[in-house]
Amino acid sequence: MVDPQTLYKLMVLYLLKSVNYPLSNPQLWTFFDQKEYTNFFTFQETLAALIDANLISRDEIRGTVRYEITREGEDALYYFKGDITPGALQDMDEFLKENRFQLRNETGITADYVRTDNFEYCCHMMVREGKSVIFDLKLTVPSEDQAQLLCRHFEENAQSIYSDVMKKLM
Repeated sequence: MVDPQTLYKLMVLYLLKSVNYPLSNPQLWTFFDQKEYTNFFTFQETLAALIDANLISRDEIRGTVRYEITREGEDALYYFKGDITPGALQDMDEFLKENRFQLRNETGITADYVRTDNFEYCCHMMVREGKSVIFDLKLTVPSEDQAQLLCRHFEENAQSIYSDVMKKLM
């Protein structure tokens, strides 16, 4: 029997490997909370340990932290996947099956902005499918309010924007 902390690490690796795209902190926590596997503090310790061991990577976009499994994490999961209990595997597979579309849509669209040297704001908006970037757009606007609005509207309308651009270009 594997200790709980190791099990939680393997479960995070399994979830990230199974979806093949980044998951946010709240998305991962939702699973652990709904299934009552552990408390929030232990969950955060688990993520920190995985980052320290270079088994997952951490990226932050406009306050949303997203995690991806690294090559080292994939190797560890390959060797130790058998230590995940059958019940935990079933819980994770059911969670992913029920929430796959929502999870992908929440993390597949990103929009962020940075202040440039010219005191303008460069907005970087992206649509991903899996680990592939299928749409990447950068626009510069004069104010931070406009940058925030542009990013918010992109996140809300990314699919139709992508579709419209493809129609115009094809």
